[in-house]
Formats: sequence, structure tokens, C-alpha cells
Amino acid sequence: MTPVVAIDPGNVQSAIIEWDGSQILNAQILMNNDLLWDLQSMPPGRLAIEQVRCYGMPIGATTIDTVFWSGRFAQAWTGEFFLIPRMAVRMHLCHTSRAKDSNIRQALIDRFGKPPTKKEVNEIYNGYKISRDLWAAWGLAVTFLDCH
Repeated sequence: MTPVVAIDPGNVQSAIIEWDGSQILNAQILMNNDLLWDLQSMPPGRLAIEQVRCYGMPIGATTIDTVFWSGRFAQAWTGEFFLIPRMAVRMHLCHTSRAKDSNIRQALIDRFGKPPTKKEVNEIYNGYKISRDLWAAWGLAVTFLDCH
């Protein structure tokens, strides 16, 4: 299966995962400028970016900054990119619009197994420690490959 690069964008730093459907090939949280440069040098492929959506509530400066960076990431990418709303990830992995980050993390663990420890190996994680926003990026990547 052709891998997908997935980004959970942030206003200052963003999480990036490369997922081929069977194991994580890359997982990092990078400062946005660093990620921008990395994207320009990566081979063309498919990029999924979590799309910021406003559901009737006011948004602040950090959200607008995140939207700005999402656009810069899409522009820097040399291949095909897709914007996927967080709601699509929630519905796909958890089957409810009320799912939180912890629910998405648990859905991924239920599907792919617990993160590796010193005593237990899990090859899917390929040595990467998944934490914080990397769970959201992985959920985005899994959703993208499942649906495309």
C-alpha cells in the first residue's frame, strides 16, 4: 500500500506521521518552520492535513495561525494533498461526533495493539513513541488510508 503522510497542524508546532497501513514509517512533532522545509524535500506522494472547521463557535488567533500553517504545508507539498476534517476521523474511528483525543487514542490501541514496552514488542509502532498530537496524526492517516 502506498504510504500517506498525515499532519495534525498546530499554530507553533505540528505532528507528522507516515503510515503505510501496516506500520509507522515516521513519527515526529516538529516546529512548523522545520516541518515546512522537510515537506519540500520529501518525495511526492499523498498528504493528509487535518482541516480546521468552525462549528458555529468563535475562533481565536491560535486557530487562525493553525489555518495559516495548514495552507503553507499544502503549498510546500509536491504531491497530492487532502484536507480531512477532525469530525471525519472521529466518526470513522469512534463512530461518534463526541469522541475526544483519548477516544481516538484508545480506538487506535484497540485496533493495532498497545504501544511497545521494554517487555512487549509491537512492530506496528516500528520503534516510534507515539504521544500527544501524534495520536491525532496517526488517526488521520489511518482514516485516510481506510477511506481512499
